[in-house]
Amino acid sequence: MVSIRIRSLVKRFDDVVALDHVDLDIAGGELFFLLGPSGCGKTTLLRSIAGFHLPEEGTIHFDDDEVTKTPPHKRETAMMFQSYALWPHLNVFRNVAFGLEERKVSKTEIRDRVNEALEMVKMGGLGNRKINQLSGGQQQRVALARALVVRPRCLMLDEPLSNLDAKLRIEMRTEIRRICKEFGLTAIYVTHDQKEALSIADRMAILDSGNIAQIGAPEEIYRSPHSALVAGFIGETNFLPGTLDGRAGEGRYRVTTPLGVFEGRQGDPGHVAAAGMRVLLSIRPECLHLQAEDPGMNAIAGTLNESIYLGETAQYSLASEEGEIRISELNPRRVVRDTEQRFYAVADPEDIVILPDSPLP
Repeated sequence: MVSIRIRSLVKRFDDVVALDHVDLDIAGGELFFLLGPSGCGKTTLLRSIAGFHLPEEGTIHFDDDEVTKTPPHKRETAMMFQSYALWPHLNVFRNVAFGLEERKVSKTEIRDRVNEALEMVKMGGLGNRKINQLSGGQQQRVALARALVVRPRCLMLDEPLSNLDAKLRIEMRTEIRRICKEFGLTAIYVTHDQKEALSIADRMAILDSGNIAQIGAPEEIYRSPHSALVAGFIGETNFLPGTLDGRAGEGRYRVTTPLGVFEGRQGDPGHVAAAGMRVLLSIRPECLHLQAEDPGMNAIAGTLNESIYLGETAQYSLASEEGEIRISELNPRRVVRDTEQRFYAVADPEDIVILPDSPLP
């Protein structure tokens, strides 16, 4: 179990700054996710930690050891790739054993460690199978066993489940978390799948143009985004521009918008709020509910123009003066289908997040 400390890390590719003075701390035994839009620097950061990219500036420490310029094979890490990168001409056992053979481990120890790794990923007894005889999920487990068998200080995962179908993705992400926690592994996981990150991460970092936009536990990131980019990237949300009027009570502020007056809370408690400041409101679809009466505050008026029933949820589209408002009602007992009728989408102040004004993502 290794902790990782990164300070002022800079990585450039010609004139492109992929990482811009990144600072990051990952605790030993933590399952840490890197997320962000394409080109934000998450894979570059992962590959820099693994040693595949040499940064121009900054330092990387594993515990107290600086590894900034240490070659990948001496960092005692293991990487799982999106493509699995299994050898088709080798059977399951030999694929898993490959890294140990390269390290000149004895045959007896290789046998014991490979069998142990296959048991860990629930592939025991399948060592003689050919790779082309395995399902996608089984191939993923072999790739995981191959990474684990070398007993890495840190496990790196780069979009490891993107080639699997939805059911297998859910099964494997649960399995990855189980193994990491059971064996005390520090793991860094790159994905574009928000559900994947929200469901199994201990903490996550959202990257934007080579910088870290926000770090926190999944519920912190989702419930209290610090910016429009984070709010729009993690889950769905409705944005509404407004002007801050001032405080409305403990931890709350009043905001005037083109659609009325709202009370909400700041996503970033460290952001200095002042009356007259331009802001953005972020309201998640599941935080809104429809009603026919005007409550006078925290309500968006509009005409219902679409209703979609999905069993566990009902999704609505409300046409307001500021554009479409998305509403998602959980466990609906009845579905509102009165299109062209005027309704109000209402939210509690605790569910309205006030963000600094910025261009929408």
